[in-house]
Amino acid sequence: MASAALSETCHPAPPLVVWLRLGHAVSVGASLELDTHSSALACLGVGVDEPFIVRPDGYPDITARSFLFRARERHKLVRSAGRLLFCYFDPTSARMTRSLGGMRRTVFGFGIDHHREAELIELCNRPSMDVDRVLELASVPGVRIHDQRIVLAANIIRADPARRFRAAELAAEVGLSQAYFLRLFAEQTGTSLRRYVQWARMLRAAHGYLSGHDATRCAVDAGFSTPSHYTDVFHRMFGFTPTHLARVGARLHIDDHND
Repeated sequence: MASAALSETCHPAPPLVVWLRLGHAVSVGASLELDTHSSALACLGVGVDEPFIVRPDGYPDITARSFLFRARERHKLVRSAGRLLFCYFDPTSARMTRSLGGMRRTVFGFGIDHHREAELIELCNRPSMDVDRVLELASVPGVRIHDQRIVLAANIIRADPARRFRAAELAAEVGLSQAYFLRLFAEQTGTSLRRYVQWARMLRAAHGYLSGHDATRCAVDAGFSTPSHYTDVFHRMFGFTPTHLARVGARLHIDDHND
């Protein structure tokens, strides 16, 4: 495992710490005043210190201590004082063929009040973070992705995210027609092929940061057409820019094993 701050400035107590793996990502720390955005993958958010307010596009504000953000669903954190825990899940990884679940109730169709909420908060208040335990508590056994051709497609994408993926070519590689492949991929992963490729490229760009590369090289090596394209996708996905993440002195950890 490798870790480093995203900026050159040394911060003894970074406001945000992020753990990235092939199958998932976890972050905990102060709110970064997120703009309206939509994640490529499903995400569980937990208010470590207090509840937060979410404004999904087209719906009234929702106050919750834990909230299940659906993939590709635009939303904004209206108020998020205190620390926040976010767990992003890749449903095709070996570990995360378990789906997010355990939300006790719904509001306007959005899941809130995770049944292990109190335990997740307690873990975030410990001196050191047990990321594996966080992921274990945040997910529950779900329906396993039954078509291994979709798992194969996801593995191909993660192995070389900078590749220019064409849906027809990738579908042919796994033995499916383009139309059926795109529909099946979205149904079983919960996100589109395009957004999944973007997620894989974000992980590759993160490796570039830890290797000391500048933003231009990180963007190009990860498969983004330009640094501005990378910044735009990052902002749409997370609600803030890579520059802002670096400016606050976020600490990044990457683990390459796909469990």
